[in-house]
Amino acid sequence: MSHELELGERIRRATGAQRVELTERLQSLWGGYGELYRVQLHGTRSENAIVKSVTPPPQRERARDSEELRSHRRKLRSYAVELGFYRGFAKNCDASCRVPELLYGEARDDRFLFVLEDLDQAGYSARRTHCTLHEIDACLAWLAGFHARFLGVEPVGLWKVGSYWHLATRSDELSRLKSSELRRAAASIDQRLNAASFRTLVHGDAKLENFCFSSVGQRVAAVDFQYVGGGAGVKDVAYFLSSCLSAAECAAEVPGYLDVYFRALRAALASQGKLLSSELDALEAEWRALFPWTWADFHRFLLGWAPAYAASDSYGKTQLELVLRGLR
Repeated sequence: MSHELELGERIRRATGAQRVELTERLQSLWGGYGELYRVQLHGTRSENAIVKSVTPPPQRERARDSEELRSHRRKLRSYAVELGFYRGFAKNCDASCRVPELLYGEARDDRFLFVLEDLDQAGYSARRTHCTLHEIDACLAWLAGFHARFLGVEPVGLWKVGSYWHLATRSDELSRLKSSELRRAAASIDQRLNAASFRTLVHGDAKLENFCFSSVGQRVAAVDFQYVGGGAGVKDVAYFLSSCLSAAECAAEVPGYLDVYFRALRAALASQGKLLSSELDALEAEWRALFPWTWADFHRFLLGWAPAYAASDSYGKTQLELVLRGLR
């Protein structure tokens, strides 16, 4: 039986569909760890779905090189985290932080199967490589809604520290840094971020490509929760802005977008009655102070992972130099 026929039969049994059609292969998963498909589920309440089929490359399972083995284990952990998020946390996401419904999830022998609501059919069919001001605002509002919803929630079963670049999982990138000062400072930057008094769940990979837009861009939903975990919400904000603004745009526009985010966060938290006014002020003050630290932390990762790309990020370099001066 071919892989696609076998996959279709697994999905049919899992969902109770009368028949399953794999109508479109959307893309390969990062590092060749599987495929993403659009499928039709005949005879179920959800006629269309997105299937994420995770099957590690055989050579990764037999990896001998320590760096490759660490990467392999990190990816497997990320899919277990994503399944844990959809099973245990996604039900608490409302319209302010829309995510796809998990129709079926399975983990078996380092293989994972996700059958997810098709957000295209739910009205989020647009994707963006460049954003308008209103679309950036919509994504920041989604992040604010997500962070408000999970403020103070413990990341049980998720990453203790959210974001795919956090230091504890990136020793190889740290060792490749040319700057001995930055290697020494990396732990201090990490400790400062992890010591935040106000913690929430962060998406962890909140780049533009992981947002799905309504046709006119006023509403957004988010996908890809492999690196969701605990942290200060500005980690997502910094990473998102880095994914859709140039360095020159960052220098000119980041302060305004931070204001947009914090207005949305305050409104979301106030509507939920989670914090007193004085606590809202304290949260905003802490997270604003941490903003350059989180951008510096991401730039530190880039310098070890993709130094040529990091060299073109003058805004990230500025934030890192600002933080390092404060540590001297």
